[in-house]
Amino acid sequence: MKNLLVFLTRNQSLIYKVSLFLATTLLVIYLLPKGGQFKYSFQKGKPWQYENLYAPFNFTIKKDKEAMQKEKETLLANAIPFFDIDTEIPLQAFQSFSDLIESTYVDSLVVTPKAIAKEVGLNIINSIYAVGVLSERHSYPPEQLIYLKNDTEVSEAVYSKLFERARLSQFIDERTTNYNDLRPLLNQLLSTVVSANVTFNSRLTDSSIEELIQDINPNKGIVEKGSRIVAKGEVVEGEKFQILNSLKDQFQSQVWSKNNHYWLVFGYSLLVSLVFIMLFLFLKKYRYEIYLNNTKVSFIFFNVIVMVFITTMVVKYDPNYIYVIPLCILPIILKSFFDARLGLFVHVLTILLLGFIVPNSFEFMFLQIIAGIVTILTVSELYKRANLFISVGQITLIYIIGYFAFYIIQEGNIQQIPYENFMYFIICGLVTLFAFPLIYAYEKLFGLVSEVSLLELSNTNSDLLKELSNKAPGTFHHSLNVANLSEAAANEIGANSMLVRVGALYHDIGKMTNPTSFTENQMNLINTLDELAPKESAKIIIDHVIKGIEIARKNKLPDRIIDFIRTHHGTNMVYYFYRKEQELNGSAQEEDFRYPGPKPFSRETAILMMADSVEAASKSLKEPTSSKIDDFVENIVGAQMENGQFINADITFKEIEIVKKVLKKKLNNMYHLRVEYPE
Repeated sequence: MKNLLVFLTRNQSLIYKVSLFLATTLLVIYLLPKGGQFKYSFQKGKPWQYENLYAPFNFTIKKDKEAMQKEKETLLANAIPFFDIDTEIPLQAFQSFSDLIESTYVDSLVVTPKAIAKEVGLNIINSIYAVGVLSERHSYPPEQLIYLKNDTEVSEAVYSKLFERARLSQFIDERTTNYNDLRPLLNQLLSTVVSANVTFNSRLTDSSIEELIQDINPNKGIVEKGSRIVAKGEVVEGEKFQILNSLKDQFQSQVWSKNNHYWLVFGYSLLVSLVFIMLFLFLKKYRYEIYLNNTKVSFIFFNVIVMVFITTMVVKYDPNYIYVIPLCILPIILKSFFDARLGLFVHVLTILLLGFIVPNSFEFMFLQIIAGIVTILTVSELYKRANLFISVGQITLIYIIGYFAFYIIQEGNIQQIPYENFMYFIICGLVTLFAFPLIYAYEKLFGLVSEVSLLELSNTNSDLLKELSNKAPGTFHHSLNVANLSEAAANEIGANSMLVRVGALYHDIGKMTNPTSFTENQMNLINTLDELAPKESAKIIIDHVIKGIEIARKNKLPDRIIDFIRTHHGTNMVYYFYRKEQELNGSAQEEDFRYPGPKPFSRETAILMMADSVEAASKSLKEPTSSKIDDFVENIVGAQMENGQFINADITFKEIEIVKKVLKKKLNNMYHLRVEYPE
């Protein structure tokens, strides 16, 4: 039991990664569509590249979308609408008219006798309600057949036979040509008693149309087992393309059965596992510092799972919307927090996983990989807001051009190109702008730092840097110089210049606890460390790294910035006090005079070590000349290389030479020196 606990304690990071691997693999397999994969790949308008294909079993030919849509349109055009009719309203109109004419008829105003007036009015009402009175006009043609529903009884009629309430006055005029004196009275009375008794029943009409649509036969024929479907080299188009799609659908539905369910899951497990194993291997070989950080590994896997989940949900809802999914957010975020190479690698692996989910997987994968490459190449310096907008515009343009090219290849024309897909790409581009707030949320959730946060930290008016400038003004000035030197060097070798600048600004904040112990903050020539034993003096100097880490954590600086504080002296020695101890006591223990490390483990931290040492040492130069500066830069950086300080940093000899060249040039500019020419 004890041995087990020891094993678990020592390997908890590895155990966590294995658990993360298993959990993400199972989740992706669960999200994958439940169907086998058709072993043939084909495109419309392209030749069949395999041997002659014969039907492996009997299957039905599915109608294509256009045929199904035409049938639906035909059904909608011929559908018979339903109207509700109220038979009580005509009876009420008869009774109301009879009562009103008895009470309002005046002999002195109308020449026609009351009995005739009453008969004419009732005849008009009878004609109006012969079929029914509509409350509003509809767009049906006059010959349209309709159903009139009265409770449980349904009768047929022609739409033109229905009377429109708006025609009442005109109809009265037509029926009273021989009784001109009755028109005012009948208009007044009939407009009061006549009301609509026929209303459109949208619910019943829609329900009947839905039933008709459901009854549409999706099949248009049968292919018998053994019959040839397509020959090698034959162009896949028209009927053959539809037959192949039907076979593909039937195959995938038949393969996913109880008998081979576990085999399919096993196959999916192997493929998904390979993708995540490749990701782990990449991190371990090329991004080892990220591999060691479980939070960062979890962050990467979390983003992959989110993209797979969103794509799965969209495909289940409507596959036509797959190009609305802003997959380019993934490389943007990963590049912002890590680097471009990792962002592109993870993006490609994610697209490979999505190839199992989306229709037209080749087209989808091609467009998304190209868009991801464009994203990596164009998105830079996210702290400049215009850059993201420009990049999103370029990404959207690539999507549109790529899709347009695919459509021409497949269809051979642009007559029926679905222009709504171009709108989907524009929407995708707009949604990609959501990367800004998402980056902020991820920073708070995972404790990471992005370029936007680096810009905020580089503000010298921040509380911590103000405190440094007040308590240790010499150190603050030194940090500014180191920041300028480091930034220039990083730009030359393609490192993260913003990161190294911010790291340089904060690398010496530990000196705030005892500022006068450091020469740059001493106002006179008296050095308080000279009064102490060399070992004590060395401890004070070395402790500024530990104090700096404590201050940084207290002020919640990101780990990527704290790395610069930890590594800017590496495992170098405080050589001055080491020699002094040797002179006083004859010997000295190196570990008492050596910084705890670690050594720089990135190009950025290596640049800071070089720039920090060179800038600090340059203050001791008396009557500096260009040749002196060149020599002491070579000596300082050379000594660091001999001590193996850059052995863990992914920086090449060529890049170190470029950094030295930049440092020499910048120091010459700082001292306003010119290159010395021979006399």
